Amino acid sequence: MGNPQEKSRGTETRLHLEPHQIILRPLVTEKGVYHAGEFNQYAFEVNSLSTKDDIKRAVEELFNVKVTKVRTQNRAGKPRRYRYRNGYTKNWKKALVTLDKEHRIDFF
Repeated sequence: MGNPQEKSRGTETRLHLEPHQIILRPLVTEKGVYHAGEFNQYAFEVNSLSTKDDIKRAVEELFNVKVTKVRTQNRAGKPRRYRYRNGYTKNWKKALVTLDKEHRIDFF
């Protein structure tokens, strides 16, 4: 397909993040609690630089579970006002992690 001497794209210079740097916080909402009970899916705010493989590895290491699927969303910041100033909230990345049916994560 390509030249065998070419370096693979992005693997040599990619930043290595530790699991606690990838998973920033769990998103515990009504919708999240429903998805955890019905579909065994959990939502997390994750580092914007992390990939799906990074997120899977981090969740498996931190919570000692088996991850079957990871879906990600890049969430755009929203315009907000504070007194007389206009600004934006930060952009962030959301991950929906589906676990194997034998595994669970208890946040509360």
